[in-house]
Amino acid sequence: MDPLSDVLSLLKPRSYMSAGFDAAGPWSIQFPDQQKSIKCGAVVSGWCWLSVEGVADPVRLETGDCFLLPSGRPFRLATDMALPSVEAGTVFSNARAGGIVSYNGGGDFLLVSSRFALAGDHAGILLRMLPPIVHLRKKSDQAALRWSVERMMQELREQQPGGFLVIQHVAHMMLVQALRLHMAEGLKGGVGWLFALADKQMGAAINAMHDDPAHRWTIQALAARAGMSRSTFALKFKQTVGTSPMEYLTRWRMLLAGDRLVNSSDPVSAIALSLGYESESAFSTAFKKVVGRSPRQYSRGRNPASPSHSEGEAVSADRLVGVAG
Repeated sequence: MDPLSDVLSLLKPRSYMSAGFDAAGPWSIQFPDQQKSIKCGAVVSGWCWLSVEGVADPVRLETGDCFLLPSGRPFRLATDMALPSVEAGTVFSNARAGGIVSYNGGGDFLLVSSRFALAGDHAGILLRMLPPIVHLRKKSDQAALRWSVERMMQELREQQPGGFLVIQHVAHMMLVQALRLHMAEGLKGGVGWLFALADKQMGAAINAMHDDPAHRWTIQALAARAGMSRSTFALKFKQTVGTSPMEYLTRWRMLLAGDRLVNSSDPVSAIALSLGYESESAFSTAFKKVVGRSPRQYSRGRNPASPSHSEGEAVSADRLVGVAG
């Protein structure tokens, strides 16, 4: 797989609510805190204001605009920010099975959206690399997303057999495409592994590490993959990704290890060998340095079937998030 697919696979995004919203007249809807989730939406027709907690100014969403809300913060959609808000739960209470919710009779404004729960243990790796609002409004961005949006609307309207599965897949397509477009914007100066993927040279080095994390990579070998001198590569990687190539490689290995410690019965020795460590002790030392706990402590403290996480687990995820720059 490619690096973005690798990371999304570890984070296990699961679309658990997709719906359409058809509104008319003045309205204002408040959405609650949505931790460890991403909201992805597209305006099919009309316009509204989007306000996210902690962001000073609201954003005006126009027809064709797409947006991501990666922070999980409470947010508000409204035609007039001065209006008192209605809680989203009262409006969307019947939308969990899909379909289109009508408000005030509908006809003026139409939105399709999906909410993704991130079931992986290290959601911060992706979420902290993104601003509170990713607003995609260029015509080229809209064109790239148009098929997915139109297909989503068709499935929500018609509700044919198998529609739930189609909506899930289309929602994932919208999410990945929106991330791709945001990555492309990062060529203008964004820092972090997500933006680095859009850089041909840095992307080549990151792809090499993801393709073979057990390989004994050196700065020189990675620089050769990028077609650069060793010193120039090391400097550009640090500037673009936010960490050194070897730090990135180590943290990526530890993310893979953490996933296997939770979701497989593989012994620590086998995991260590598969990630390029000649001894279990060397691997354990590296793992504890990055995560803050030994592999065995980490695996004992995790329950993959449980959606909740202890405070200690949150600390481990924070330390791992350094892979994102």
